[in-house]
Amino acid sequence: MIEVVVVRSLETNSIYYLTPNSLELKKDDDVVFETENGLLLGTVCKEVYKEKKANLVLPLNKVLRIADKKDYSTNKKNAEESEKALTEAKKISKSLELDMNFVDAYYSLDKAQLVFLFLSENRVDFRELAKKLAAKYKTRIELRQVGVRDKAKRVGGLGPCGLFLCCNSFLADFNSVSINMAKNQMLALNPTKINGLCGRLLCCLGYENDTYTEMKKDLPKIGLVADTPLGMGKVVSVDIFKKTYSVDLKEQGIVTFDNEVSKKK
Repeated sequence: MIEVVVVRSLETNSIYYLTPNSLELKKDDDVVFETENGLLLGTVCKEVYKEKKANLVLPLNKVLRIADKKDYSTNKKNAEESEKALTEAKKISKSLELDMNFVDAYYSLDKAQLVFLFLSENRVDFRELAKKLAAKYKTRIELRQVGVRDKAKRVGGLGPCGLFLCCNSFLADFNSVSINMAKNQMLALNPTKINGLCGRLLCCLGYENDTYTEMKKDLPKIGLVADTPLGMGKVVSVDIFKKTYSVDLKEQGIVTFDNEVSKKK
């Protein structure tokens, strides 16, 4: 078991598992920490705890210090300069006739790296662009192609629920979401209802999917023929919350049955 602290980067919104480096850290503390590509500024989202080595990718990077006024000032200056760099990258990209839709750019806190995020439907040969940017800004350049979900995570916004996007507020990674989850929850397969701002299926479809699967486990499927206390009939609807299902019986019409009562009989 080793001591670990969980930090969310202010620049990338990504989660990092770090060694606390003997610092006394509390939740919501802003800290400066190491990464493979330079220093970043982040916020502690889980205080120091002990974790099994098998659950971590070792060696862990470490927290260097609690952020101070100088770090905030540097980060603000870097943000202003990265905005200018983003504008320049767009100009150079256009001159090279590259199919790149830039989303954002950011420096590491120590300016060891300048990262550009972009969208593109196709694979882009940006080697010449990277050379020109490296020559101009005298630092390591990374051009990172991202998807529309990554753009939503980066830019943020309000979801159909009226709350800030999950990916931008608390989700560390994107989990797989499928249309079967919407079907499993009996939602109308209307893209305007089940898609997020990114145009992809809502991440929240996965939150309750296991619960719906468990609740539907003992209920007959719609469209199948069920053996009821009143005879055989086609299932036309189910109510997983009331644990009832309705069956079309030729003589009696549509009759609703309590699944728990039916099982006992």
